[in-house]
Amino acid sequence: MGGVNTPIDLATAFAAFDQAWSPRLAAKVNDYDIRLARFAGEHVWHVHNDTDEFFLVIAGEIEIALRDPDERTVVLPQGSLFVVPRGTFHKPSSAGGAQVLLVEPTGTLSVGDDHDEVPDHVDATTGHALELT
Repeated sequence: MGGVNTPIDLATAFAAFDQAWSPRLAAKVNDYDIRLARFAGEHVWHVHNDTDEFFLVIAGEIEIALRDPDERTVVLPQGSLFVVPRGTFHKPSSAGGAQVLLVEPTGTLSVGDDHDEVPDHVDATTGHALELT
């Protein structure tokens, strides 16, 4: 994987996997991964100490609970984007399921640097290869 030298159709890319909370690496831009993820249910409270996290909702709707310092929730419908600032505890969720594009530095763990206990349905990973046929 590196820069994308052929176009990637996002509908085809999302159709290539169905596991929620298990991001796929679609491209790399400089030292950043472009990740595609399916959201369903709740993730885990976590924080990225040294990096912001970019969310772009491709399909569906997500909520991101934040502790900054008071607890609040932002709702992101399809077509919306949001950046969680570094050092902010957050917990993404999607009641109805969603498809999300994430931008994070290469090697960033999906559950951050500090987190609550990771449930079985959340994949603690730096991303998996996107396999298109």
